[in-house]
Amino acid sequence: MTTLDRRALNRATLARQSLLERGDDTALAVVRRLVGLQAQDPEPPCFGLWSRIEGFRADDLAGLLHSRDLVRATLLRGTQHLVAADDYLWLRPVLQPMLLRWQRGAFGKATAGLDTGELADAARGLLTAGPVPRPELGRALADRWPGRDPVGLARSVQGLLPVLHPPPDGTWGRRGTTPFALAEQWLGRPLEDDPSLDDLVLRYLAAFGPASVRDVQAWSGATRLGAVVNRLRPRLCVFRGEDGRELFDLPDAPRPDPGTPAPVRFLALLDNVLVGHHDRSRIVEDDRRPYLVVEAPLTVDGFVRGLWRLERPRGRSRAEGGGKDRAVLDVRLFTPLTPAEEEAVAEEGERLLGLAAADADGHGLRLRPLDP
Repeated sequence: MTTLDRRALNRATLARQSLLERGDDTALAVVRRLVGLQAQDPEPPCFGLWSRIEGFRADDLAGLLHSRDLVRATLLRGTQHLVAADDYLWLRPVLQPMLLRWQRGAFGKATAGLDTGELADAARGLLTAGPVPRPELGRALADRWPGRDPVGLARSVQGLLPVLHPPPDGTWGRRGTTPFALAEQWLGRPLEDDPSLDDLVLRYLAAFGPASVRDVQAWSGATRLGAVVNRLRPRLCVFRGEDGRELFDLPDAPRPDPGTPAPVRFLALLDNVLVGHHDRSRIVEDDRRPYLVVEAPLTVDGFVRGLWRLERPRGRSRAEGGGKDRAVLDVRLFTPLTPAEEEAVAEEGERLLGLAAADADGHGLRLRPLDP
């Protein structure tokens, strides 16, 4: 059985994640290939797609949300994701058992003693006439069940009922109340009746493999997938990691030479490639993982080497006489860069500023060690 080291896994994953080179695929095609994009906030999916697509613009993503080709919903691991509408129709029902566990774990106190089937039916009735803002939905549910937490009731609906958050929610720069809409009503199509866990595993391996059973479970939030992988074993390649664990993959999936160059990338906060595995050593060292929960990473040679954030002056806008608006990309490094790496970071950073701060009077880059 072939053993794959850390660099081999890194390059295989980056290739499937479109992070070895930008392509000319559409945003819809990339989201579909990745099974979805983490989307708690509006901007990270744009940064994620910009890292993968030549010439990507934030308006491209907004257009796909308005056309209903992409949707935003609570899915993998009980977190917000952007997925292709076609994928939502099978992904939501296959993840339903996990989402019920997520609801009980996150909001079980709010629904203790309630019949959650009745709660789902009540929410469905309130949403039948069209999208309803989350606070309004929560208040209406609390009117029926006095003394209950409106926020907990409304958020429980995300696990109990197939709902989406239609635009302008999820579009660049948008902040405000999250709307809820019935998924089948918004899409005009029913969910699949009998979705397959086999499809979930195969789609995962195409986007994240080679990977272990624990990896696919960590990515999806689903449990007991060992039996599914064993059923698929005759269709899969089996490798071994440096720690001895079995790694599964599709036979025709790309596995580039470990020496393949990997360009500098300013990844999105909680980018797919960062949260797609239980063992994330293929891209980040364990002692750096806690930083990535709240800050976006910089990768050099395919591995996390620093953190980045965009700084812009606060206060009055230029229109109000606030003076110049200079955007600075602040990069804090875990380890020093070589001169060639610094040059590559500066070039990619300027491209990032062109997306994130195109309206600024000027751009700057600050490289410094991470504070101890």
